[in-house]
Amino acid sequence: MTLPTDILAKAANQARGLAIDAVHKCASGHLGLPLGSAEVGAALFGSALVHCPDQPRWRNRDRFVLSAGHGSMFLYSWLHLSGYEISLDDLKAFRQLHSITPGHPEFRETPGVECTTGPLGQGIANAVGMAVAGKMAAARFNTAEHTLFDYRVVCLAGDGCMQEGVALEAMEFAGHQQLDNLILIYDANDVTLDAMAEKTQSLNITARFKAIGWDVQTIDGHDINAVIKAFKKARRAKSGKPQLIVSKTLIGKGIPEVAGTAKGHGEGGAKFSEGARAGLGLPADQHFFVSDDVRDYFAAHKKRLVRAANKWQRTYKAWRAANPEKAAELDTSAKAPTAEQLLAAMPVFPADAKHGGTRAAGRDVLQPLAAEMPLLIGGSADLYGSTLNYIASDKDFDASNRTGRNIRFGIREHAMASIANGIAYDGLFRPSVATFLVFADYSRPAMRLAALAKLPVVYIYTHDSIGVGEDGPTHQPVETISALRLIPGFEVIRPGDAEEVAGAYAAALARTEGPTLIALSRQAVPLLNEIPAETRRQGVLKGGYVAVRETAPLTHILLATGTELNLAVAAAKELGAGVRVVSMPSMERFNRQPVEYRESVLPAACTRRVAIEAGVTPLWHRYVGPQGKVIGIDRFGLSAPGPVIFKELGITTEALVAAGRSL
Repeated sequence: MTLPTDILAKAANQARGLAIDAVHKCASGHLGLPLGSAEVGAALFGSALVHCPDQPRWRNRDRFVLSAGHGSMFLYSWLHLSGYEISLDDLKAFRQLHSITPGHPEFRETPGVECTTGPLGQGIANAVGMAVAGKMAAARFNTAEHTLFDYRVVCLAGDGCMQEGVALEAMEFAGHQQLDNLILIYDANDVTLDAMAEKTQSLNITARFKAIGWDVQTIDGHDINAVIKAFKKARRAKSGKPQLIVSKTLIGKGIPEVAGTAKGHGEGGAKFSEGARAGLGLPADQHFFVSDDVRDYFAAHKKRLVRAANKWQRTYKAWRAANPEKAAELDTSAKAPTAEQLLAAMPVFPADAKHGGTRAAGRDVLQPLAAEMPLLIGGSADLYGSTLNYIASDKDFDASNRTGRNIRFGIREHAMASIANGIAYDGLFRPSVATFLVFADYSRPAMRLAALAKLPVVYIYTHDSIGVGEDGPTHQPVETISALRLIPGFEVIRPGDAEEVAGAYAAALARTEGPTLIALSRQAVPLLNEIPAETRRQGVLKGGYVAVRETAPLTHILLATGTELNLAVAAAKELGAGVRVVSMPSMERFNRQPVEYRESVLPAACTRRVAIEAGVTPLWHRYVGPQGKVIGIDRFGLSAPGPVIFKELGITTEALVAAGRSL
């Protein structure tokens, strides 16, 4: 059919009107991108994108990511016009309490929103993760007879996104991995929030992207035909490279008083709304206006999209019948195994097993779990040799092997975590990633978003304490564990020996709503064979448990986590028969247990309590109470062999015994 660009141009102006009215109504929001990229929206949602408003999570849809999440009214307007379940009343409730049109797009809150965006650059990295998932899915499930997956990941970003370091990390990774299913549209309006972009940037965007392995086109972003032509070229490109479309636009187009200036970025132009609406040809007496002909066009377009999705469903049905084994594997994405199933897949460690640290135990438990979960993938920030999380039965994911389950992210911790979020948003594969725990500070923004969006990402972060040793305080994460414990919805598990490691992996991989970090040690720890293996494994699932029970009337409770657990077990033997040892690998899990269980582990009547962890102390005071003591490290570490540092900083059995006797 001939594309009715006159209708799409009218739709672009009406989308501008929706954004102006929404921002004016709530006196809050960002108008620059929704107005400046309106023709881009018309081209994408009115013609170029393959999606289905009636099936927002249809597997072979194009993924559209608004990395510049502050321009959320762009997305809400076009989703509304396209026929997603976003009403005019929802647009009128923009940024209001409990609306499905929050200030920045939020995953799970709004139909058609692929990921939570707002912190700039994250959406670009999320889109890269979705492109990785798309390549993996196509390689694993497409057959010569049936193409299930051939979608594109489309990301709209602005200058702010492009300036963030995480975006460059992710874009370099995408170029190196030849992710030619990724299309990035750069809304190049030469403006940032505070000033014209020339105040903070002077790079040659074309040269930069070509240097990192991308194809580049530059277009007039207000020319709908040019946008569609460039998009089609990017979709059909055979170069094996990700695609950048530089869309030159006028920020705030439609409000002459602020267009093309930094004032056009935010809500500053809303006060000129009546004049702007008149200039856009919108009726003065009808706000949130959409004309009948625009409605009719998008209704007809929606029918075409639904037909295409239904055609794919027929292909999918035929594929399932022809490929029952592949279908069974695909189905595993819909239902995570239970913790009990995962524990059953991991043999109990021999009593005489030797390990170089809980990271080595992690390597051993990962292998049977990878067999149990064929869609589990792993990655490391150039540290596989140290984090030991390589899936040994498989190979690397790269341009020559898209079925590989091990991703080499390079030294890009922030992008690694953000790309993992993108894979998790996509929903087919289960991502796990690894680096040293101290570098959680580099990936923390993405970890926070994973918690906010309830993404089941697993972080296998090793070298978890002063036990790192000679590398010194720069690499000794004394405060990191506690900082991560403070993120709402984020779970930290710090296991004390190999069997607790098994429990940690089972807990993390059985969790479907929210991220989990498993903190593992570099230094060797003994197997705590005096505690039954089942007790250790099941105890981790509850977050805290009685590891050693008193054999006389209870006098003291020693609490410990991670590699310090063995110190508490040794101290209990010296303090006497009335001492209980409680292992607390996960405060978050323990805090969720019924009050009766928590009381059975930490009876209120026993106030002589000592907690020990090789890290900062404040969070432990809730468990030891006002009369108890905490042995920890409220300072940075030292450069020396690990055992020397533990002794120097007082993280010892002797310190526990002395503290217990002093109560």
